[in-house]
Amino acid sequence: MSAPASYLEHHEPLATELHPISDATLTVRVIKSFEFRTQKSVVLKNLDLRTLTVEALMNLVREEVKKGAGFKPYRNLVLDTMKLYTVAHGHKTQNLIINLDHDEWILDPSKTLEEVGAQNETELSFFNREAYEKFKLDPEVKWD
Repeated sequence: MSAPASYLEHHEPLATELHPISDATLTVRVIKSFEFRTQKSVVLKNLDLRTLTVEALMNLVREEVKKGAGFKPYRNLVLDTMKLYTVAHGHKTQNLIINLDHDEWILDPSKTLEEVGAQNETELSFFNREAYEKFKLDPEVKWD
């Protein structure tokens, strides 16, 4: 069943329709502190999600943290875990830096981004797993 002509005439393409998964843009939130909600985002463009693994993406972001302007306070972090935050046009959580629900959204480093469901405009959180588990036990925000 196709969409009505009136819909097609006035339909603005979604971000996921503008770029194929072979030329995607991802936003990665590099989390310094869960309690203080400190994070800095890295936007990576022209990624092929069919072949790029989660581990390779983690390494790309680590390199950006090493050399990127504004990342000096983040350079001593042990970043070892990546988790899906939201896909384009999906529902976002109340927490501004990470989705505390759905631990099954923690990504397997050996999988490709396509295999874990990433698409153009997907947002991910990158963090220290030990700090995440500690915060989940007492998810009190120290600064609001």
